[in-house]
Amino acid sequence: MRVLILGGTREARELADIVTGERGFEIVSSLAGRVRAPVLPVGEVRVGGFGGVGGLRDWLADNAVDAIVDATHPFAGTMSAHAATAAAAAGLPLIHLRRPGWSAQSADRWMRVPDNTAAAGVAAELGDRIFLTIGRQGVGAFAHLTEPWFLIRAIDPPTAALPPRHEILLARGPFTVDDECGLLARHRIEVLVTKDSGGELTAAKLTAARERGVPVVMIDRPPLPSGALTADSVAAARDWLIERRDA
Repeated sequence: MRVLILGGTREARELADIVTGERGFEIVSSLAGRVRAPVLPVGEVRVGGFGGVGGLRDWLADNAVDAIVDATHPFAGTMSAHAATAAAAAGLPLIHLRRPGWSAQSADRWMRVPDNTAAAGVAAELGDRIFLTIGRQGVGAFAHLTEPWFLIRAIDPPTAALPPRHEILLARGPFTVDDECGLLARHRIEVLVTKDSGGELTAAKLTAARERGVPVVMIDRPPLPSGALTADSVAAARDWLIERRDA
């Protein structure tokens, strides 16, 4: 059974590792190629886009794929939509592997917003020293804000327009709570802006914000395609694949 894992996440790598050890599977992992030095999964890997829905549909046919696991980042909405459309056209089973999102605790000061543009408007009203942890692609939504100062953390340098007052911090998680508390203190951060990515890898910043009383602007995930089948854990996705293999 040939399986395409649309990856780039820790869950995608874990799934590729686990399923590669099962009998009867041939795994191909696909990475978008947006990170210069990605952490690679085991097994066969392809890097780069497919060229839209049509390109993905052709690739599925040319490579005799039997099932698809969309284990992309929770904010890779376009890729998830393309996967759903291409899978339906090809008549292939598809499951979306999504880690659960974060939930606010009683002491948290969260403001949920639908997108980067809304986040920029809210953050500017909450403070003058803003910590952006939204990756490099969304920072352009904040470029028009000339008064606040921004600490922008990303794995690779942003290429979009940036707000005039900023500092770039290139780093890859995981991060500890102590480190995040120290970072907030050193830079006198007044607002944290982040995406509801979920998972433990970068959750320490939320604990640090809670402990320091820093408000959080939380960007909601884009919705999955209508009728999408989902798995909230690697184990659930593995079980789904085994059921397809044994059907």
